[in-house]
Amino acid sequence: MAVDHIRYDILVQDALRSVVRKVLADIARDGLVGDHHFYVTFRTHARGVRLSSRMRSLYPEEMTIILQHQFWDLSVTDHAFEVGLSFKNVPEMLLVPFDSVTRFSDPTAGFDLEFKHDDGVEPSANDPGAPEAAAAPEPPASEPAPKAAEAAPAGDKIVSIDAFRKKT
Repeated sequence: MAVDHIRYDILVQDALRSVVRKVLADIARDGLVGDHHFYVTFRTHARGVRLSSRMRSLYPEEMTIILQHQFWDLSVTDHAFEVGLSFKNVPEMLLVPFDSVTRFSDPTAGFDLEFKHDDGVEPSANDPGAPEAAAAPEPPASEPAPKAAEAAPAGDKIVSIDAFRKKT
């Protein structure tokens, strides 16, 4: 078999990450539309991820957040997104580089993406490090809270695929 010097696999992964970037940039600008909400799973130990030491100790490998009812200060750049959310009544700001994202899902649309990483470790379909259920309380009074994010309940499974698929 011929060697792929072009690295189509990397090009496709980058193109799919641009879908995530575009969707998050749109909701940062316009807010959520309809019943859409998003599960975003990322490697907490990846370069550039910024989260508190408390959260890193709770989720040393991978973490899933849900952008649905209450989140604030969502901002998106070419390389990362930052979002305020609350875990067990403690507000946190997370900075998540797109390269650290392992899954992106919009259950309303039945849309799921899974990303492979060059470190040789592919994301697991049965996430043993799935976060425990967490309440999503109101943000601090000084922060407007038109939206919220919370950790995914431990029993939730996110359907993962090699590239992408619209469920039928």
